Amino acid sequence: MKPLVKNIILLIFVVLLAFVPLYIARDAKFTGVDTQGLEAISTLNADYIPWFDSLWKPPSGEVESFLFALQAALGSGLLFYYIGFTKGKHSANKRDEA
Repeated sequence: MKPLVKNIILLIFVVLLAFVPLYIARDAKFTGVDTQGLEAISTLNADYIPWFDSLWKPPSGEVESFLFALQAALGSGLLFYYIGFTKGKHSANKRDEA
C-alpha cells in the first residue's frame, strides 16, 4: 500500500474517531465534574453549603474553554518536551559510547 493512501485512510479514521462520538451524543448535556458533584450532593442533602467558592469566575463559557485548552496545551507541551529531551539525551549517550 502506498504511503499516501495509508495516510489518507488514517486521516479518515481520525476524523471519524473525532466526530462520530459527538454525533452519537448530540443531545447529551456536557457539564463539568464540579457541577455534577454539587448536584449529586444537593440531592442527598438539601442543606449542604459548599466550603468555599471560586476566587474568579470567567466572564463566559468561551473564556473558560480557552483557559482549559491553554492549560491542556501547556501541559502536553511540557510533557512532550521532557520526552524529547530524554530521548535526545539517551541518543547522545549511545553515540558517545560508540
